[in-house]
Amino acid sequence: MTWDNEWNKWINHNELQSELKEQMNDMTEREREDAFYKQLEFGTGGMRGELGAGPNRMNIYSIRKVTTGLAKYIERNGIEPKRRGVVIAYDSRHQSSEFALEAAKTLGVHGIKAYVFEELRPTPELSFAVRYLRAYAGIMITASHNPAEYNGYKVYREDGAQLPPIAADVITKHVNEIENELLLEVKEEHELLRQNLLSYIGENLDQVYLDYVKGLQLNNNAAKTNLHIVYTPLHGTGQTLVPQALQNVGLQHITIVDEQRNPDPNFSTVSSPNPEEAQAFQLAIQYGKETDADLLLATDPDADRLGVAVKNNSGDYVLLTGNQTGALLLHYMLSKKKEKGMLADNSVILKTIVTSELGRAIAENYGVQTIDTLTGFKYIAEKIDEYNQEETKTFQFGYEESYGYLIGDFVRDKDAVQAAVMIAEAAAYYKQQGMTLYNGLTQLYQTYGYYKESLTSLTSLTLKGKDGAEQINRIVNQFREHPPAEIAGAAVEKIEDYQSGERINLLTAQRETIDLPFSNVIKFWLKDGSWFAVRPSGTEPKVKFYFGVKQATENKSEKRLQEIQANVMSAVENTIYK
Repeated sequence: MTWDNEWNKWINHNELQSELKEQMNDMTEREREDAFYKQLEFGTGGMRGELGAGPNRMNIYSIRKVTTGLAKYIERNGIEPKRRGVVIAYDSRHQSSEFALEAAKTLGVHGIKAYVFEELRPTPELSFAVRYLRAYAGIMITASHNPAEYNGYKVYREDGAQLPPIAADVITKHVNEIENELLLEVKEEHELLRQNLLSYIGENLDQVYLDYVKGLQLNNNAAKTNLHIVYTPLHGTGQTLVPQALQNVGLQHITIVDEQRNPDPNFSTVSSPNPEEAQAFQLAIQYGKETDADLLLATDPDADRLGVAVKNNSGDYVLLTGNQTGALLLHYMLSKKKEKGMLADNSVILKTIVTSELGRAIAENYGVQTIDTLTGFKYIAEKIDEYNQEETKTFQFGYEESYGYLIGDFVRDKDAVQAAVMIAEAAAYYKQQGMTLYNGLTQLYQTYGYYKESLTSLTSLTLKGKDGAEQINRIVNQFREHPPAEIAGAAVEKIEDYQSGERINLLTAQRETIDLPFSNVIKFWLKDGSWFAVRPSGTEPKVKFYFGVKQATENKSEKRLQEIQANVMSAVENTIYK
């Protein structure tokens, strides 16, 4: 399609939403091209984009289009999936509740039942609800931690996990067959209710989910430690469940950041509602100082990611990385389960290919196997399902460096509610020993070595839109077609190309097949054990670079990390500006 033809189709549509027509009249020509030159892509992570008019934007018409594709996917599987229906939840973003109802109204045209949460709820509860209600699918309206101008649409299958690539491809095929999203019909809410094609759900399901979370508790004495917690939902869905989940395990000293307690689609107190970033913790740190809190917690808008800050040896609050929080959770859970005789011989943990190797070292110490998956929690969920079906391994923990953790597999996506409870319990355990979580992390480094990682994302405005996508492809292809022989004085020993599915040892010329689905990721292992990986983001206009090192001391690790990162990013700059 050409963007001007699409523009004319939309501007001349008599029933176009009035606010969208107003936006179109105010667009510059460059804005028009970016909004109309393609349709918003639906992939294994669903779809995510800026709100606004056009097929390359999130609006009621893109919601109708992708939901029609989902409906056709459900219809091809028979009457029973239609009866079991779809659970729909949404976060605090602009138009989230409207999009949730719009999805239900579209499903209703196809005779598919929808269970819609009456108010905003976290992504992990959506995953749980799909499983608990035995629904055939789930929809989550969210853009996770993206800026306020974004929204998104994630699809879940009947086991509560995000769609695998094969199912996503089928839905994409149905979506692409729709010629004009502006002409898709919907049913009205009152008609859906009358025909029993729409039910609203909420508090009853909350209590069932919270009972499951409480069942994860490993230390019944946590309440006796007088642990003080500051929590911020960052204007998102976490407020609905996280405080109650903490109280259910006996943790009563919880202070909520009042300015960030209520839903706010503009996320007005932060530049980005991302718990990975220090600025998101500014208010929580102020509260922490005022209350002398032991632990600061933050969840992103849909409460699937958890950020943690703790006091260091100087008494200052420092933000833990996702790798560090994951290591603390893993060590605490495995040690307590071994102590209680709860650690099965066939236990396994799951982590992504760009997550720290510290987790593997910890798990190995407890006789637990570590399995790597591709980036994206759907791959961790796939493995959990495989192990449960075959009864070959016992899942203990899954995590990724981007602040996502899963403890109990009654949810099949990352779950900040579970993680908040367990990291608080770990903090209480260390406090009983006269230690902080920071002290516990130091002990892990002293035991296993100083693993250090970082993530660099190219996020400049030049990488947005059509030109940005082309530039991202050029950067990734440069590393694939012209791989470096050495980085920062260390020879590149192995290259793992997940798009070709091949691992190549450059020193021995040995080639191996990587037993994972194909993905546009390249990972380079250096002879000194360091590594870096290159991956285009599936949800944002970014290309991401991941780095990992291990040295004998913290200073040596930091120095080595900076050397490798500077070397790689210098090569990237040459690619961009040549």
